[in-house]
Amino acid sequence: MVRIIAQRELRNQNAQVLDAVEAGASFVVTRNGTPVAELRPFARSRRQRVPKAELAALAAAGPHLDAAAFRRDLGAVLDEGLRDA
Repeated sequence: MVRIIAQRELRNQNAQVLDAVEAGASFVVTRNGTPVAELRPFARSRRQRVPKAELAALAAAGPHLDAAAFRRDLGAVLDEGLRDA
């Protein structure tokens, strides 16, 4: 649920408002009764890096890829003449 607060309330109680946002609350800030901003929790993105050990475990658990067979399949699909250009 979005709570509407005045600019003055945001100014006077900014620590409490930000604590509430961190806990998941959203606010619409008004100036003279007109909405001017929205405060909401920042969407956490997925992690940027995967630990090396986890990546190695995923690769080991995945299917085996035969490089020669992959190249043959790729050659059958692609125009080999483009390679010489």
